[in-house]
Amino acid sequence: MANEQSSLTQKILSNPLDFSLVLGGFLFQFFRRAHLTGNAGQLLRRRIIAITLIAWLPLLTLSVISGNSWGESVQLPFLIDIEMHIRFLIALPLLVFAELIVHQRLRPLVTLFIERGLIPPHSREQFDKAIESAMRLRNSVVIELLLIAVVYVFGILFIWRTQIALDISSWYALELNGQKHLTPAGWWLSLISLPLFQFLLLRWYFRLFIWTRFLWQVSKIPLSLIPTNPDRACGLGFLTEVCYVFLPLLVAQGVLLAGMLCERIFFKAATLSEFKTEIVGMVVLILVSILGPLLVFMPQLLVAKREGLQEYGTLAEGYVREFDLKWLHPKVLTAEPFIGSNDIQSLADLSTSFDIIKGVRPFPFNLQNVIYLCVFTLLPVAPLLLTMFSVEDLLLKILKILFS
Repeated sequence: MANEQSSLTQKILSNPLDFSLVLGGFLFQFFRRAHLTGNAGQLLRRRIIAITLIAWLPLLTLSVISGNSWGESVQLPFLIDIEMHIRFLIALPLLVFAELIVHQRLRPLVTLFIERGLIPPHSREQFDKAIESAMRLRNSVVIELLLIAVVYVFGILFIWRTQIALDISSWYALELNGQKHLTPAGWWLSLISLPLFQFLLLRWYFRLFIWTRFLWQVSKIPLSLIPTNPDRACGLGFLTEVCYVFLPLLVAQGVLLAGMLCERIFFKAATLSEFKTEIVGMVVLILVSILGPLLVFMPQLLVAKREGLQEYGTLAEGYVREFDLKWLHPKVLTAEPFIGSNDIQSLADLSTSFDIIKGVRPFPFNLQNVIYLCVFTLLPVAPLLLTMFSVEDLLLKILKILFS
């Protein structure tokens, strides 16, 4: 049985199509039949163009036909609806682009658990089961149908209509007799464009859940951690690569936030400072989604550090005593020259190893990774600072900070 499971793991890890958070599910199979993707996520440009045109082009066409694309017929014409253009022409393509990046870069991280010897031979079967479980969840048609139901029932009827849609006359909704009535473009927006976007976004968070669950299952395996590994994470430092793996996704989130804030600043006379909660909330969401899953390895890292300090402390105690007896308080003089002695180098190496163990972090990421995620999430929002200060004032404030 163990041999069969081991061979299954070799098959999974030798074929890049067998482990992926992306290549599975009902929508992926639909894209394959529609020739919008290949077996390994190819045809990216075709897929982006097709999805973007389905979401955005009918809105433009219907708005032009209704006379709401430009002019003063409504307070918010289609062509100056900044949020919608950012959502469907920038954020949506980024969500699709992220699929190929995650597919190509996440699988090598999984193989490193094997290549670096972190999974003991007797635990390979448990590792196999974690991979199989993740792939079954990824391929679940029921889950995708539930996501679609959540999008229409909760995302459209509640979130968009009550929290996001502007309370003004717009290209997607006209006010007649005190009530909002959707235009033809508004019907396409609420039935096709927004559900498509929200489904793709929600499915990404479902994939992050699968990734978190997979790491949690792996963390239950007694990993072969080395506390003297220079990565200060006992060999798990490679997991910080998730910051780069999910980069298009977090930029898409930042762009989406920037679009929402931009529209409210320009059409509802709001100020950027009014949205501190939304900005901080987005940053926290990104940090929890990307780095939060890595916290599952904290118990094993803390144990490895504690045991490493004990074991190397005992080893160091014995070595320095012998070093002291040989060179500082010798009972018998030695003819071996002190300068150039290997004992000195060994003492230095032992000290370096002990310092590495002392510096082991309780989680496999560092402050630099946190700053990296914050910067790229907020980068799309940064231009909105110009709504609060002029370019000259902003540069002056930056210079005062730098040279104060």
